Amino acid sequence: TPNAAPPLRPDGKLNVGAAVGRGFLTVARAHPQWKAPFTGTVEITTGEIAEDIAVYLQDSEQVNSAVAVGVSLDRELNIRSAGGYMVQVLPFASDETIEALERSISSLPSTTDMIADGLSAREMAEKVLGDLGSLQELATESTPSYGPCCRDDLRGRMMRALASMGRTEVDSIIEEQGQVEMTCEFCKESIVFKEDELATASKDL
Repeated sequence: TPNAAPPLRPDGKLNVGAAVGRGFLTVARAHPQWKAPFTGTVEITTGEIAEDIAVYLQDSEQVNSAVAVGVSLDRELNIRSAGGYMVQVLPFASDETIEALERSISSLPSTTDMIADGLSAREMAEKVLGDLGSLQELATESTPSYGPCCRDDLRGRMMRALASMGRTEVDSIIEEQGQVEMTCEFCKESIVFKEDELATASKDL
């Protein structure tokens, strides 16, 4: 919450864990070919975002991961820059590879400091990998963007989300409202599903 103002940690960093507090972390993942989103839930262990995501990946998806995030603020607490990294160990990784990665990550400066120093995503990745190096021919870069969403694709994703609610809930919506309006949180496009479309979603369950 923007109004959270916990005391700083002894190292002078923002105490995100104190602001987040206790509770549960729920992650929902969707894919166009999945009938319903996959959802996993774990208990919040520290309240630090990166640490709890790493715990989720280990406990819910059984993937060993190193996750770090950081944000650089000015004196007025405005965000100057933010970033982070995530490294996942593949099942066939050797013990030597894992040990080299652990040595590299443990020797890194804080993510916030690397961001404040102006490191690019590629430079940060090279520091994380350390002696393991990187295959330049496989390295790619992309710029995340949101919207506008394709309306046909959006309608399909929303329909799958409706179907994931369960037959009882969908039937209840049909009986009480006869239609439902859904809004994409990325592009803010709204689509109204009529009774016949909701009935189709119910039959697909």
